[in-house]
Amino acid sequence: MKKFFETEIKSNVEVAEKIFRLEVAAREISEISKAGQFVTIKLPAEEFTLNRPFGIAGLDGGILKMFYRVVGRGTKFLSTLKPGEKLKILAPLGNGFTFDPDEKILLVGGGMGLAPLLAAAGQADFADVLIGGKNSEEVKFWISEFKAAADEIFVTTDDGSFGKHGFVTDFLPEILVRKNYSRVLTCGPEIMMRGVAKISGEYELPCLVSFEKRMACGLGACLSCSTDTKSGRKKICKDGPVFDSREVF
Repeated sequence: MKKFFETEIKSNVEVAEKIFRLEVAAREISEISKAGQFVTIKLPAEEFTLNRPFGIAGLDGGILKMFYRVVGRGTKFLSTLKPGEKLKILAPLGNGFTFDPDEKILLVGGGMGLAPLLAAAGQADFADVLIGGKNSEEVKFWISEFKAAADEIFVTTDDGSFGKHGFVTDFLPEILVRKNYSRVLTCGPEIMMRGVAKISGEYELPCLVSFEKRMACGLGACLSCSTDTKSGRKKICKDGPVFDSREVF
């Protein structure tokens, strides 16, 4: 059952330009959450009234791991917090990825969308990952993070500065031909996920997509994150953020 937890920051470090890895001691959250779900953080300052949503990137050893990019006042403030400081976290929120641990899955992510896929890799017995980013700086820290969790890592960059030159959708068919996956999980820009879902469908592979969207409440009350699906309007925070690709694309 979702509720607020008092947590303690263990680490809050910049891993690439304006991108931070945040780790907090949260054993109870880690025991009741799963990959694909998210949390919201109440920032310890009166000027911030709304909680901020963050995807779960790791749940090992009682440590909740998250990644965020500094884009506004809230994340800028969060980046200044130090180990030992307290954070109130509402968790777990949303619906996570559904797969059998012994499935052979392929994770396809771009940018900060790789965070929930990292948690999925940690919960799967076999998972490869296809990482997409603008340039080498945006992918190298992700490679380091996935090394311990993924069986094989494939990389593309928009500018060709690391890995394959191009987008994940350019390289995806080649990977699917080479390996016998049972499922594809994807998170990142919507245009990327649409392409991944289309290609997965052509190979008759189930595809789960995880949406990233601005949220005000994270509880399904404000309707700010509503989206159209084939069965009507859905709330990404409550009905998602993970959907079957056939339901949304």
